[in-house]
Amino acid sequence: MLAEERHGAILRELSRKGSVKVADLAAGLGVSAVTIRHDVRELAGRGLLVRVHGGAVSIPDAPPREREEPAAGEQDRERARSEPYLLGMLVPQTAYYFPAVIRGAQEAARELGVRITLAVSRYDLQEDRRQVAQLRASGVDGLLLTPSDNPTLSPATEQWVNELDMPLVLVERQAGWSIQKAEQVATDHAYGAYLATCHLARLGHQQVALFACESRTTPWIRQGHELAQRSLGLREGPVRMFPRAAPGAPAAMDEHVDDLLGIFRDEGVRAALVHNDMDALSLVRQLRSRGVSIPEDLAIVTYDDEVAALADIPLTAVSPPKKEVGATAVRMLVDRLNDPDRPLHTQLLRPRLRIRASCGASPE
Repeated sequence: MLAEERHGAILRELSRKGSVKVADLAAGLGVSAVTIRHDVRELAGRGLLVRVHGGAVSIPDAPPREREEPAAGEQDRERARSEPYLLGMLVPQTAYYFPAVIRGAQEAARELGVRITLAVSRYDLQEDRRQVAQLRASGVDGLLLTPSDNPTLSPATEQWVNELDMPLVLVERQAGWSIQKAEQVATDHAYGAYLATCHLARLGHQQVALFACESRTTPWIRQGHELAQRSLGLREGPVRMFPRAAPGAPAAMDEHVDDLLGIFRDEGVRAALVHNDMDALSLVRQLRSRGVSIPEDLAIVTYDDEVAALADIPLTAVSPPKKEVGATAVRMLVDRLNDPDRPLHTQLLRPRLRIRASCGASPE
């Protein structure tokens, strides 16, 4: 069993019971207690549970917010519901980006008195299907769904999502009008790239490169970068898209450093937007080892803000509202369950720019 599968199983058991024991998990999953303790430490480090002696417990409940007395129709619906809603949540991983989305969903679920059971698909459509089938068999009332691929770019994913005949909210996936029944909550990644490019332009850079590993986010990052260049009248910056590195392999950009050095030195580019944080950290390390100063020779803004602040030179980063995305998705799904006839909602939440040391002052 892979680590992501164990993590999903641990979080599902926590959602169901509120606490788990290492010995019980090890026996149930057929692995050693040492492996489970490592998993628990990792999930605690991501803020998804609390370690206790011999096991783990759910994140303590937040104090309930004061709320207005529900209207008459809402009171009827609440009285008719004898048990809290159970929401199924599918994410492609729990190692990067999505822990904050999950925490936001968990906090909103506790606030609303509903429960979440989690599944992990590892970026595989067939696993998406299998995990969702298991969630539905467990009796979930609705789905918080992050498919492995964007439905707009994957006809098979689009068809599958449209066939899911139950209340669902797509999370961090922009699906467009082709998805007939699902609601949608996502970060406006095009705006994030636009924001980063504009920031570099305000520092005086007339050309901003884009270096990105291929991901479900890059189509919108590229769109925002292009729009900023056009609207600000910048010279077209070079764009390099790299295949995503395999798990455990060197970062995607490592083998392309010579090409990027040529762009900086031969074309005079002195500013770049880099996606994602892990690749940006690797790129900065490689460039500095070859005599490129950051930000004096090259101003950098990275995207995701997962580890950007931990670089030797803290990196300015576009920071998606991950927790807010998860929380908004839960509220949207509960609203749908309470009122099945409400109009379908789509929300794009704008990211922020966290300015740190990697941009420097205006170029001479």
